Amino acid sequence: MTRIKAFRALVYNQEKVADLKQVVCPPYDVISPSAQEKLHERSLHNFIHILLGKDLPGDDKYRRAGVIFRAWLKDDILIQDERPGVYFYSQQYVIRGEKKTRLGFIALLSLGDEKKSPVFGHENTHSAAKLDRFKLIKQVKANLSPIFIVFQDKQRIIQRIFQKNIPLLKAFIEVTDDEKTVHKLWRIDDPLSLKAIESGTNDENMFIADGHHRYEVSCAYRDLMKEKLQSQFTGEEDFNYCLAYFTNPDPRGLSILPIHRLLRLESKLDINDFIIRAKEYFDVDQIKDRVRFLFLMEKAGCTEHLIGFYKEKKYYLLRLKNVRILDKLIADKPKEYRALDVAILNYLVLKNILKLDLANLQNISYSPDPVEFMKQVDNDPLNIAFFLNPVKIEQIINVALGGNKMPLKSTYFYPKVLSGLVVNKLDKV
Repeated sequence: MTRIKAFRALVYNQEKVADLKQVVCPPYDVISPSAQEKLHERSLHNFIHILLGKDLPGDDKYRRAGVIFRAWLKDDILIQDERPGVYFYSQQYVIRGEKKTRLGFIALLSLGDEKKSPVFGHENTHSAAKLDRFKLIKQVKANLSPIFIVFQDKQRIIQRIFQKNIPLLKAFIEVTDDEKTVHKLWRIDDPLSLKAIESGTNDENMFIADGHHRYEVSCAYRDLMKEKLQSQFTGEEDFNYCLAYFTNPDPRGLSILPIHRLLRLESKLDINDFIIRAKEYFDVDQIKDRVRFLFLMEKAGCTEHLIGFYKEKKYYLLRLKNVRILDKLIADKPKEYRALDVAILNYLVLKNILKLDLANLQNISYSPDPVEFMKQVDNDPLNIAFFLNPVKIEQIINVALGGNKMPLKSTYFYPKVLSGLVVNKLDKV
């Protein structure tokens, strides 16, 4: 089985949908309820109507998504490319005042269980989220959004194919999203380039950056179809692959944001008691203002284990005293896992200091936006916030290669790959 495969993408028909900004949307798992409402109102053809339909009384949103999807195919709102291709994808964005460009491509990834070059996940998944996506894929029979794959790209496939082909082509999709990121897609379908991509990635390990639930759901759907086909199953059907976006760990384009934590406790926290208990594991510094607090967070994150804490309009830096503390308190986890700041937060702060049950954390929110969480702490006396530095790509790879999973919501790759740019329609069964 070919590991990476070209495919005939479904794309919006730009003769009927002139402004793609009105119809594309972010991945389903980063869309807030308010954003979901706005996207539904933006256009009758916004991809949100299929990807993340509203819950309406007496109406099955998954069945509704399938009906809408088939109607858009019938009405040529979505049209299918004539030839299989690989879709090179550029995202130009600004982060912390720096302009960056991330390059990659969208193709199909084999769901096979090859031992030579497996697909590594780094985060645990939840059954409720998988059930949601499984119900949807059974109705639409398509991969609606690509999973996000990072691979080492030892043969520099992305750069070589891009430099050889893209300067000669005009992007057939260009759209600027609400965050001012410019997304461009080029279709590559010449046989030599497709063969170079397929052969040049066959021995690469693939690491799932985003889309763990979607990958596992694709595997479950493959198993369902395999059982249905019985002896007619060949292993080459489209459902043996999933839609994936591939990029490399080049820091000039790959950005990983931190994911901060907002906790709503059952009773108001005694901040003095918390600081006293925290000093058993951390050196605690109080910082006067937010700008300096965030600056010191980022600066110290390069050389030490650090956790930020905010309560009662006060900013604190918790600096781990000694890494050997982790060897004792997280002894059942490998070294790569113990070195994660999010693991230190979970086991030393949430479990040991606050006495929370990590397996059943209640009233916790996650966001890359620290200022928003600070506002929510100010508005509710039961809220507290913790801040983390971003996980490094090397840490993700090392944890995954060791066969381990990182804590929930450890990574936030930026920018997100838009949903609605290309869709992979699966075989009819």
